[in-house]
Amino acid sequence: MFFRNLSLFRFSETVAENLADIESHLEEKRLRPCGPLEESTRGFVSPHGRNGETLVHKVAAFTLVALGGEDKLLPGSVVNEELAARLQKITENEGRRVGGKERKRIKDDILTELLPRAFVKPYRMFSYLDLKNGWLVVDTSSRKSAEEALSELREAVGTLPAAPMAPEEAPRVLMTDWVTHGKLPAGLTLGDECELRDPAESGAVVRCRHQDLETDEVREHLKTGKQVFQLGLTFDDRISFVLGEDLVIRKLRFLDQVLDELGETQTDSAAAELDARMALMTLEVERLLIKLDEWFGLPRPTDR
Repeated sequence: MFFRNLSLFRFSETVAENLADIESHLEEKRLRPCGPLEESTRGFVSPHGRNGETLVHKVAAFTLVALGGEDKLLPGSVVNEELAARLQKITENEGRRVGGKERKRIKDDILTELLPRAFVKPYRMFSYLDLKNGWLVVDTSSRKSAEEALSELREAVGTLPAAPMAPEEAPRVLMTDWVTHGKLPAGLTLGDECELRDPAESGAVVRCRHQDLETDEVREHLKTGKQVFQLGLTFDDRISFVLGEDLVIRKLRFLDQVLDELGETQTDSAAAELDARMALMTLEVERLLIKLDEWFGLPRPTDR
């Protein structure tokens, strides 16, 4: 269950206190099956999988939740093909063109007929709440998906004032300085990928993969005014990731040292395995987020 991406929101101490009993709130938003005429539905499911009942899994101050969904697979091309066939039939049989309102009604009729027969695709997105430090961590790199997870939690709880990252230090400026001068904070080393952009609108973009970032070639791009928008990094030789100028963490990977520690943990059930993985992941990410706060300035919201 290791997360691959981290989209971050932060909330205050008072909000954390109100979230202590979050499971009772999620129960009212448990996922229900998609209705015959619904295109999609969202709700919370057990992080323990298909046969689980509890809607949260807690380890210390960390609470794991899973947003589930069902989406009907009804391609627009199928609807449009059927619509075109029906419009052609009207033209041939009645010798007239179909107006906008009638066209919309026919399309709605097609959806009503086809939706109940459409395949259903399941959807899952995991998040966890760090009640001690005030973080909501969502396993996605998509801002839209992260906002959806927050919105569903907010609807379940009633209110959830959680703010996206608003760093005091501009990430792209700081990351550009790291690559330019090769001086990174203690414990942090450069990876082998980055994305450089000219900050001007429609400016040039350079993407590096499997590249030594300390070469003159990369620094020449920076001398021409490009800035680092994404940067591959390794933290304490335990986790690697790509950090974006939006402070979204992508391609998160736990390295051998961490995986070896997990392998040494004895587990005798699926729940114990989830405990071990979640404990290891959340503690490693907690260490990283403390450093992100230190490097970029990510103050925890107050209740004022």
